[in-house]
Amino acid sequence: MATTRAKNPVSFGTPAGVEEGQWFKGHTELHAAGVHRRNGRGIAGTAKEGADSIVLSGGYVDDVFEGDRVIYTGEGGLNDDRTRLVADQTMDSPGNAGLLLSQALGYPVRVIKGLDIRGTKRRKVHGGYQYLGLYEVVDHWMTVGQDGFRICQFELHKLKPGQEPRPRPVSPPDDGEETSVEEAVRRLVTHERRLRDSAVVQQVKAFYDNTCQICQDRLVVSPNGDAYSEAAHIQALGRPHNGPDKIWNVLCLCPNCHARFDRGALQLTDDLDVIDGLTQKFVRALTRVREHQIRVDCVRMHRARWADRTIIS
Repeated sequence: MATTRAKNPVSFGTPAGVEEGQWFKGHTELHAAGVHRRNGRGIAGTAKEGADSIVLSGGYVDDVFEGDRVIYTGEGGLNDDRTRLVADQTMDSPGNAGLLLSQALGYPVRVIKGLDIRGTKRRKVHGGYQYLGLYEVVDHWMTVGQDGFRICQFELHKLKPGQEPRPRPVSPPDDGEETSVEEAVRRLVTHERRLRDSAVVQQVKAFYDNTCQICQDRLVVSPNGDAYSEAAHIQALGRPHNGPDKIWNVLCLCPNCHARFDRGALQLTDDLDVIDGLTQKFVRALTRVREHQIRVDCVRMHRARWADRTIIS
């Protein structure tokens, strides 16, 4: 099936004359054969049409290729040379939203591999790009990647001959409302913000009157003395970390400390001392009221995410 767009129309499925395993010299040949419509971009698609193809091209160290199963890091956040991540990704970028829509509607996605990727290791190969066949998007999540920035990830499974992809909900499962797919995608990209405004989050902020538990800054934002703070989940929410939205897993932090904590630059010991995640040196004791009990197992899960980080002397 294809849209009526005159130039580079979206088209789901394997193009006529193309075979699984076929090699292409570069993006120009992929484009000419209808395998990948967006020259030089990893995802071909938007939130309005869905995504019909992706290219595993080695720009993201968090990609995983296991043949019939792919963990694909979405678009955005790379530097100009496309060699490293320098900013957070968001689900509302065109390609990422397109993959969400393909998951929701059950559209097949062509997968093209431009690297010899095994597990989390990759090396350049000569000979261009290989068309691997059709996959379906079965899941998605947001996490902090190896470079320390937030990334959008998608899990894709290869379709067997004759198998049709299955539509999969993208709305948070506990919403209790039926919505259009487009509305579901829009709601999904703000899901984490809603979680951070939950009753649990509000309670923790109230414990400290919006004062940061690490640096003790209280950011006043109005003449009436209203202050702004952010909730940091110690064991991160959602896949693959599956942290709970519970009082004992939430800290009240200022934006600066929150960003450092989410990226492992600030960590907690089992005794709830704050340490520099890069040097492992003591910073200060975490401020904590009696009503706010913090689970040590969540603290350990947070530290474990950064256990392999190189220590700066």
